[in-house]
Amino acid sequence: MKQQRRGKGTRTKALHLLMGFALAGLVAGCGGTQGETGKSGDAVAGDVIKIGANLELSGSVASYGQSIAEGIDLAVENLNKSGGINGKKLAVIKVDNKSDAAEATNAAIKLTSQDKVAAIIGAATSGNTVAQTQVATNNKTVLLTPTGTSLNITAKADGSVNDYMFRTCFIDPFQGRVAANFAAGELKVKSAAIFADSASEYAKGLAASFKETFTKGGGTIVAQEAYVAKDTDFRATLTRIKSLNPDSIFIPGYYEEVGLIVKQARELGITVPLIGADGWDSPKLLDLAGAAALNNTYIANHYSSEDPDKMIQDFVQAFKGKYSGKSPDGFSALGYDSVYLLADGIKRAGSTDGSKIKDALAQTKDLLLVTGKITVDKQHNPIKTATVLEYKDGKQTFRTKVNP
Repeated sequence: MKQQRRGKGTRTKALHLLMGFALAGLVAGCGGTQGETGKSGDAVAGDVIKIGANLELSGSVASYGQSIAEGIDLAVENLNKSGGINGKKLAVIKVDNKSDAAEATNAAIKLTSQDKVAAIIGAATSGNTVAQTQVATNNKTVLLTPTGTSLNITAKADGSVNDYMFRTCFIDPFQGRVAANFAAGELKVKSAAIFADSASEYAKGLAASFKETFTKGGGTIVAQEAYVAKDTDFRATLTRIKSLNPDSIFIPGYYEEVGLIVKQARELGITVPLIGADGWDSPKLLDLAGAAALNNTYIANHYSSEDPDKMIQDFVQAFKGKYSGKSPDGFSALGYDSVYLLADGIKRAGSTDGSKIKDALAQTKDLLLVTGKITVDKQHNPIKTATVLEYKDGKQTFRTKVNP
């Protein structure tokens, strides 16, 4: 989904860890194993296929990882009940990367060298996913991120493909275009301000895509302002934006800051539509912003639990049944879909060999999942629909679907 905001400098740490591969593989600090597990050793232990889940189960964006984990667990339970993969049950080894890129690298090393999983699902953020690239490549282990939306996950700087890196979600440029087209076409706004995290590749990528699409459509960007992750007081910048009278404000960011930005904007009398993306999608956003402040806000996202599509409603009811009535957010749905996307690849590969799984995933075409029908393109990005959600009295409501 996203670029981990505290990833600045952690990529260097990750590379240092890789140089000490043998030692780092034994590091206990990468987190404990949770959930159903297979024995360490081969990817197939008896009648069990082992996959890893490298997730933000604690730390600054734990809400994302926890939601993905719930979706993964439901999918594995359902898949195993229906016979597993080619007659073998699926077992998940979860490792907490603590919302940190260096820890994500450690976790990938553990999962590949010690647990010898067939593939890895995770991380939630783009930075924590990118931090695993070299480990996945060196070990020829497929890494599938449910929510990492940054382009540089699957593509190298020269534009070539990272062979073992895949994603279940759509990419940043697409959701930036969706947000801009919705603002202009549905909300009929003529001008917008952009307020984004200056250190986040996720936020910068979305801002660039939104700006390009919005201005091409005849809209005007009246201001492009920045904040720093972990800031808590945004009033000075919001006051400056308010003085320019934009018809809307685009805020690509994570729920921690976005919730406070929305709350403070409304307190300052800013009533125009506030528009965002999937980084808003956390139950904690409501706690931070308040229900009233979230009225007249909209986000591009991967699915809606209110979408009347039968496949989606079957998933929602199963999720509520497992988690005491809790409604699944987009991260849960993408975690769920990641298991089925990976299982489909393993089934078609007829093997847990990483290179064969990689080739099978790359050939995925018209696979129907909860978050949409997926075809994997040449850059290992899924071609799929997006959903626009509107917040009404603190509740996400389904607004529309947008085709790629």
